Amino acid sequence: MSRAVVVTGIGLVSSLGEGIAPHLAALASPPEPQVDAERFAPYPVHPMPAIEWDRQIAKKSDQRQMEPWQRLGVYTAGLALEEAGLRGDVEAKARMQMIVAAGGGERDYAVDGQILTGLRGAADPGAFLNERLMSDLRPTLFLAQLSNLLAGNISIVHGVTGASRTFMGEEMSGVDALRIAQARIASGQVDAMLVGSSYNAERCDSLLIFELGGYLWKKPFRSVWDRPADGGGLILGSGAGFLVLEAREHAERRGAAIRAELQPVKAARTRRDPGAVTSALAHLWRESAVPEGATILSGATGISGPTDEERAALAQVAPGAPLHAVGDLLGHPLEAAAAVSAALAAALVASGQATDVAATCVGHRRGEGLVRLTRAQ
Repeated sequence: MSRAVVVTGIGLVSSLGEGIAPHLAALASPPEPQVDAERFAPYPVHPMPAIEWDRQIAKKSDQRQMEPWQRLGVYTAGLALEEAGLRGDVEAKARMQMIVAAGGGERDYAVDGQILTGLRGAADPGAFLNERLMSDLRPTLFLAQLSNLLAGNISIVHGVTGASRTFMGEEMSGVDALRIAQARIASGQVDAMLVGSSYNAERCDSLLIFELGGYLWKKPFRSVWDRPADGGGLILGSGAGFLVLEAREHAERRGAAIRAELQPVKAARTRRDPGAVTSALAHLWRESAVPEGATILSGATGISGPTDEERAALAQVAPGAPLHAVGDLLGHPLEAAAAVSAALAAALVASGQATDVAATCVGHRRGEGLVRLTRAQ
């Protein structure tokens, strides 16, 4: 079987705000970058917007037990379900399956700091560390760091209780979440899926990890296309994107509004030799049969090498095509990059501003993906 896979719900949150409207406005007329350059100086970040969590997460107890990235993901998943007309459909949500792309959870910095400080003067560092980990970390706190609890909390809060899967692995986890969801629906294995991801950029531990790898931009904001000439680097961004995907006939049977059609998602993983990204993207472009004049949403990070090669590939396969750098608008949301770009692409198609959108997702150190959304035929 090869069924058409359509988008019936779009959930989107970033530093630009929540929902489709502020993101479409930013694509039409890019605003001043929503960047916080002070809190984590010298590392700028695109922060999470102010959110009324109660609108999608009714219980305060549920909100409290989630880490910020989980709250953001659960909230955004609720936006997608609401737009798809499924918020109150208990039976449909019980059948719906889910794929979430996630990172490694968050740390309790206060406890970490206390343990590290105590280790300096401990007579037996091993015993001290074991004792403090056993006594200072509550089981609930430790469990809150687990990656698959985003999917678990979506199930608890929104009642999406079909089979769920959680993918880890930087940007490619988001690409593969979309790729496999589309393939499962197209092949007839499942009728409807909730797919997406969230990322909290406002974390000292994340910034430390990326700085140790030499990946962060430490200067005033500059477009991703301009950073490579000055050393390159990415600016992390808090954000989340979720889509409700359905087989077309399933959506039509329940009278759902169809926003866009998701074509088969393409992915690669090159060795990152010189020229490899350019070659991989050109190949994915041809595999996806992207037509001339399609709008492009680039997930370029601003890191030297991959960003230069992506620009060369786009100039080769789509000269003169409308091009938007998602990272300029809302930063780089890592695992959520593909889902956020896919949600943006679906929004462009649903609004009638584009009939064909290709979203690239080139990982900061590995992985290449192409997500294409079109007007439903």
